[in-house]
Amino acid sequence: MARISVASGLPNFPWDSLTAAKDKAQSHPDGIVDLSVGTPVDPVAPIIRAALASVSDIPGYPTTVGTLALREAAVAALGRRYGITGIGVDAVLPAIGTKEMIAWLPSLLGLGNRDLVVIPELAYPTYEVGALLAGTRIIRADGLNRLGPERASLVFVNSPANPSGKVLGLEHLRKVVGWARERDAVVVSDECYLGLTWEGEALSILDPRVSDGDHTNLLAVHSLSKTSNLASYRAGFVVGDQKLVTELLEVRKHAGMMMPLPIQAAMTAALSDDEHENIQRERYRARRTTLLSAVRAAGFEVDHSEAGLYLWATRGEPCRDTIDWLAERGILAAPGEFYGPRGSQHVRIALTATDERIQTAAERLTA
Repeated sequence: MARISVASGLPNFPWDSLTAAKDKAQSHPDGIVDLSVGTPVDPVAPIIRAALASVSDIPGYPTTVGTLALREAAVAALGRRYGITGIGVDAVLPAIGTKEMIAWLPSLLGLGNRDLVVIPELAYPTYEVGALLAGTRIIRADGLNRLGPERASLVFVNSPANPSGKVLGLEHLRKVVGWARERDAVVVSDECYLGLTWEGEALSILDPRVSDGDHTNLLAVHSLSKTSNLASYRAGFVVGDQKLVTELLEVRKHAGMMMPLPIQAAMTAALSDDEHENIQRERYRARRTTLLSAVRAAGFEVDHSEAGLYLWATRGEPCRDTIDWLAERGILAAPGEFYGPRGSQHVRIALTATDERIQTAAERLTA
């Protein structure tokens, strides 16, 4: 029997194409400044590490639904940090990293080739991958009026956005929710950067001003990778419509998608403590100030970037030319084309490097 390769239907993994640029950047006499991936470099807070160790001697299986303490901590943090109300503990479900949740959501919700999934025109690649894994149709559209008579089953929104750092305003989010409700579509809001807003205000799809307190067909995806430096822990959760969360839970129980208990304990500690998150936010704010000034001084135009961990920058040329220009200076960034055709003349420059490496990048850009 011939084996069917799922991977054959997926796009190439984008970062594999950066090998030549990375080699060039690494050849710089003072070493590479890698600003291509948004991976944390700062320490995990002691309170989180202590919680992780505190349950390391428990040998039994964890539950897919997660501990009550974790879900209570998530509900409290959402209210305290983002003003989200009306959430019960049964509307929260831990995920083994939000990338995993986003990639499998269309499949977990039972979508297939008759369904249409809407993704942003500039989009984190995993939205498209998740739709491809489920075999759905896909359309890139920021303005939903572009869909005409098309009936979507699932709409992904991302605010603050990766890669551009764009924040969707209240009226935009309300229009998305209203449009989806008229068509019985599910809205999944990727809010991994909600706690890293530098200019203006970013709102959750579950904010009462957006949802009017009704979370039907609304799901928000949250991550502790960025705000708590827990990328290696794979710590995230989905929250929103309790009926949908229950459906996800039932499928995930059958599939054995259980978050390890030590990670659940670490998440509980992270969600219960705002001090470490505030410290990390200010680290990134300082790095952003340094890098933003240098990038502009080097002749780049920076678009959006009012939130998140990236500068969305352009020199008005093909993005691969800009990648080469940066690599000659020992700096590695991500080509905007990774995120869709609209990114063909932009690069994404991450703030996730040490203070020393950010300062080094700034000096090279302004030399």
